[in-house]
Amino acid sequence: MVTVLKHGLITSIQDLGRPGYFHLGIPMSGAMDSFALKAGNLLVGNDEGAAGLEAVFMGPHLMFNKDSVIAITGAEITVKIDGEEVPTWTALEIKLGQVLSFGSIKSGARIYIAIAGGIDVPKDLGSRSTYVIGSLGGVKGKVIAKGDSLAIGSTSNTVEIGKTIPENLRRATSEVTELRVLPGLYWHRIKPSSQERFFNDTWKVGLEIDRMGYRFKGGAKLEFVDREPPFGAGSDPSNIVDSCYSYGSIQVPGGTEPIILHRDAVSGGGYFTLGAVISADMDIIGQLPPNRSVKFVKVTMEEALLARKERSEQLQIVKHFIYKI
Repeated sequence: MVTVLKHGLITSIQDLGRPGYFHLGIPMSGAMDSFALKAGNLLVGNDEGAAGLEAVFMGPHLMFNKDSVIAITGAEITVKIDGEEVPTWTALEIKLGQVLSFGSIKSGARIYIAIAGGIDVPKDLGSRSTYVIGSLGGVKGKVIAKGDSLAIGSTSNTVEIGKTIPENLRRATSEVTELRVLPGLYWHRIKPSSQERFFNDTWKVGLEIDRMGYRFKGGAKLEFVDREPPFGAGSDPSNIVDSCYSYGSIQVPGGTEPIILHRDAVSGGGYFTLGAVISADMDIIGQLPPNRSVKFVKVTMEEALLARKERSEQLQIVKHFIYKI
């Protein structure tokens, strides 16, 4: 067991999510930065999809009630075991009674704590991922709280203590982050001048950022093509007859501030979407802090598929590095 001494800001149990229920209005949930969770799990000898902890901006304080192996990935943050600073992206031993704690965050937004054996809470719809709005997964459908005891699964896998994933195999964000976008079904709803300006403008990450989505500010308001609103759509030009939203969809209510829908977002609604951030870049969004500058970059389907392939290959390189295969 692991005892929660402090829960941090928002800390939840996440694995890779529960795909397959989107048509029922249940989002996939799971780690906002799936690469970081997978890398941490590989370091401690878990299956890459084992449940770990996702903490936002501030890490929890955890006391371990048995010897274990842990790895901290994702955002760069000061990490301590019994007050002694230890490295991130590294397989670390932690002993019975020792306390894992965190200091100030240096870059990024979300920290991932992988523990050998994984966190062993009951599965809901095939996943341990916390989806608070639907009361699914996690600790009885909730984020972790002070005093919670988290069961840890058993493992017989041997790991190399001190093994570190080098910086060139991690994914850091720059001062101006580029997010690749594939224009979508409703792209024609905005004027060509707005289509061009959307990609030319520099946007800023807003304060409204959570597991449902990220809001962006600072770009020019979109201009819509004139139309007669169809039956069932609202009078605002950004309204449509209700439609499905894919993971990564970009909706722009009123044409002012784009919102990228993330892991816990709704599966449909009445706002048009101008396209979607490609899957290879969705992990990046989960590590963006408020006020980070962002440029959207237009790509083709072929470029999006190539990026997805390259992203998958990066994880394979990490596996080869860890397991020396």
